[in-house]
Amino acid sequence: MNILFSTTSYCVLVLLCLAVHGQPVKTPRMSKMAVVSEQIGITDVTVHYSRPAVGGREGKIWGDLVPYGFVDYHYGTSKAAPWRAGANENTTIEFSTDVLIEGKPLAAGKYGFFVAMGADKATLVFSRDNNAWGSFYYNPAHDALRVEAPVTAATESVEWLKYEFTGETDSSAVAVLEWEKRKISFTIGVDLRKTQVDAYRYAFNSGEFYEYWQNMQQAADFCLVNDVNLEEGLSWADRSINTYFGDANFRTLSTYAGLLERAGRKHEADSLMKLAWPKGTMDDIFYYGYKLQRMKKYKEALEAFKVNYDKAPKNWLSNLGMAKGYAALGDKASALKYTEVSLQSVGDPGSKSYVERLKQAITEGKDVTAF
Repeated sequence: MNILFSTTSYCVLVLLCLAVHGQPVKTPRMSKMAVVSEQIGITDVTVHYSRPAVGGREGKIWGDLVPYGFVDYHYGTSKAAPWRAGANENTTIEFSTDVLIEGKPLAAGKYGFFVAMGADKATLVFSRDNNAWGSFYYNPAHDALRVEAPVTAATESVEWLKYEFTGETDSSAVAVLEWEKRKISFTIGVDLRKTQVDAYRYAFNSGEFYEYWQNMQQAADFCLVNDVNLEEGLSWADRSINTYFGDANFRTLSTYAGLLERAGRKHEADSLMKLAWPKGTMDDIFYYGYKLQRMKKYKEALEAFKVNYDKAPKNWLSNLGMAKGYAALGDKASALKYTEVSLQSVGDPGSKSYVERLKQAITEGKDVTAF
């Protein structure tokens, strides 16, 4: 009986151990785990972190719970460790392409993110060690980058530490760490032109683009509008027309013509545009005018918008084009007149909302060329 009981007890003990150690069950953590992501240009930025709470420790966080500078936590191997920028495992930040942190280059990859806190500024550390617990084993030899960032006061206390992104542009965003009544902000920038061209080049070389003229035209158009990679852009434009999956339509022909003109081959460009104009739909020509505005060709853009207007003077889109064309040339009165006509004829709620926002921007004197 005793032997049977002992064996049974042992088996129960083993099963319990397996349940605890071999197959752990997820339970709530005091410091919540969180992930925040942002796309900057075409670059994915992801922060994984744990969110400690203030928990009644107001006034005892900075310089106390989170020491200033690099300190000895009397645990692990580091004698001068930064803060883990969160709780539990070290915070990590990952970039899908090369980036600039406060103007300094950092290669694509996943990094342990640490902060050496200060009263007015902090030292941000991007470490190649990205799987540590805390910063107790921090090794400065594994730093990929250190930069300084400002520390500012928050208007309201933030109970749970958080990361967020603000100040977004096409090629940058500001990452912000907020906790209690302090903020640490740093700018992440990308070379959008380079990363986008690299992505297009990869797609061409891998064969992803060859079944759709739209993809090839889009790549060539990016080169045209941004005045970058023009020689390769010309070859992409040619493929969008003259390969098996190519198509000689307004968009492909006008993009090819624009690149030829940039290359100093205006006679060829003019010949292509003569072929393109009869093929253009109202949407095609509106986008063409919009593109010319982005290229700062404001008079040519208005001429393109007039092509639509002459065909359909009561159409909401043709009037929208005229509004954008005159606004870019600084003629606010004419621009507002055409937005009114556009609003009278537009039916789709989403399009109407867009025209209303455009009208407001014109009224306020804002640049609407990329609106």
